[in-house]
Amino acid sequence: MSPLDFVIILALISVGAGLLGSLVGLGGGIIIVPVLTLLFHINIRLAIGASIISVIATSSGAAIAYVKERLTNLKAGMFLEIATTTGAITGAFLTTLLTGRILYVLFAVVLLYSSYSMLSKRKTMISTTSDDKIANYFDLHGSYYDQNEAKEISYKVTRTKLGLIIMYIAGIISALLGVGSGTLKVSALDTAMRMPIKASTATSDFMIGVTAAASAGAYFSRGQIDPFLAAPIVVGILIGAFIGSKMLNNIKPAHIKILFLIVLLVIAAEMIQRGLS
Repeated sequence: MSPLDFVIILALISVGAGLLGSLVGLGGGIIIVPVLTLLFHINIRLAIGASIISVIATSSGAAIAYVKERLTNLKAGMFLEIATTTGAITGAFLTTLLTGRILYVLFAVVLLYSSYSMLSKRKTMISTTSDDKIANYFDLHGSYYDQNEAKEISYKVTRTKLGLIIMYIAGIISALLGVGSGTLKVSALDTAMRMPIKASTATSDFMIGVTAAASAGAYFSRGQIDPFLAAPIVVGILIGAFIGSKMLNNIKPAHIKILFLIVLLVIAAEMIQRGLS
């Protein structure tokens, strides 16, 4: 395969990754890492470095549209970033201590956990009241107009402390695996803090770029970000994320969760096979 063919194919795959990532709040990197390692046999550390850049691109491409449509809970997202950025800095140091095989298996474990978390709660328990002191003090609650259901959806944020703990872990996972940790972020917002799935996805997309940026500097300083890989990925991801951001508010929440689960299970199986082989 010529370098030009490689760039074109990678850019086209990245469009799909950005589309899917913006729809389910994954960040696109969850597709890019397996593609680079399993399909193109790129070293997993270089794949993670390129994915970190793609995560920032996905967040930039989708977050603007979601904020404009009022799907994003800006207050909750900015508050929770305290935990995710701290976790990302921690993970950036931990990555030098782990082997490639451990990273593959860890990647799969994160995906399987997220699948179980979403499957165990097929329907989000949206709270209309909250006795969470932190959420009430900082007014982290929100609302948005759901075009699919043609009504205003209001919700109250709960269990903020649990959300902060999960977000710290998500930050570590983001830095270790370059996936934006959208899997854990969406699970934390949707399952732990009981935000609607659309608000969870939009808020996750808003957060992942900041989380990735916190760890990108460490990868760059170690020479693990290759511009030849990152450039076509960023272009494709931005296009896909923009398209996905226009589609989200017109899709039923149940369909988003089904898509989320299918993607996680398929990729988890592939990464387990690679890590144990």
